[in-house]
Amino acid sequence: MKKLHLALSTDDIAASVVDYSGRLGCEPEVVIEGAYALWRTATLNLSLRQVTGVAPGQLRHLGWEDDQAEAFTATVDVNGITWEHFAAHHQADEIKAAWPGTPDQARVSD
Repeated sequence: MKKLHLALSTDDIAASVVDYSGRLGCEPEVVIEGAYALWRTATLNLSLRQVTGVAPGQLRHLGWEDDQAEAFTATVDVNGITWEHFAAHHQADEIKAAWPGTPDQARVSD
């Protein structure tokens, strides 16, 4: 199954977790304090990241979480938007690489 992946920037992870958890009706699967949060619902993969040089609320990239993806890939569309394509375990590996101390629950199953 494919889920839309939406990656946004924020300047306040804690406030964003409260706001988006209410909007989505669930808690994030992964929270890296002051840096990152990830929600995976039945239809949406949403990540919020605090990134220097990217204004809060800006689109970082789009993509597809796809159970059938054999590798992590990224392409750029005609409008200059980066589209990623990955399975859940690829995203978990990316999180672990960026934040090595991330607990094992960040290793989400496909």
